[in-house]
Amino acid sequence: MASEAKSEPHPAAQLTLAGMLLGLRRVSVLMPGVIIFAVAFGAAASAKGLSLFEAVMMSALVYAGVSQLVAMELWRPEWTWGAIVALAFVTATVNARTVLQAASLQPWFSRYHWFVTAFQLSFFTDANWLVGTRYHGEGGRDVGVVLGAGLGLWVVWVLMTIPGHLLGALIADPRKYGIDMVMPIFFAAMIVPLWRGKRAALPWIVSGIVALITVRLVDGYAFIIVGALSGAVAGALLDDPA
Repeated sequence: MASEAKSEPHPAAQLTLAGMLLGLRRVSVLMPGVIIFAVAFGAAASAKGLSLFEAVMMSALVYAGVSQLVAMELWRPEWTWGAIVALAFVTATVNARTVLQAASLQPWFSRYHWFVTAFQLSFFTDANWLVGTRYHGEGGRDVGVVLGAGLGLWVVWVLMTIPGHLLGALIADPRKYGIDMVMPIFFAAMIVPLWRGKRAALPWIVSGIVALITVRLVDGYAFIIVGALSGAVAGALLDDPA
């Protein structure tokens, strides 16, 4: 008896206003942390001599969160080609995680026109990646959730850069107010929903330990590169090929 088994058709691509509003609602719980970071960036930009226009344009066009803070820490009044290359390398390393984050959602994004994917990736952050990952895992397929969350965060980031710049003299040193702890806390909270058991946590532990050792031994941002690579190697070695 011949069977007529047919593969399940792929769900149609969706991009709706309702999805965007859902993404905005889901990411709203992370807005306080984003506001603090944007204010901290504006303050750092002011302390480094950037004008309000330059700071706002950097937030609007670069939109790179922690990489903007790293860039401000490395900012200098006079530049050499070596300094520019070093800054580009460090910020690219910090942002490299988004390559893997976007790749993890590629089977979902691939059903959309390349322009839609390129546009929403322009507003892609850790926060809306997390929102999108959880939404997709629950069976949702409306890419408006990722786009809405990203656009909402972008608007808040750009707007909050302004008061940060204007109040820069008051919080020129984020460490004085504990603002430098927001990013580690944010990332720690972000990985909780991704928990897959003790074995899967080993690469995180290896990466963290190696980064802490490196930051004690080597000045600068080498700990980011070394920690990330060590975690990736540990993950590859521990991966079960079965």
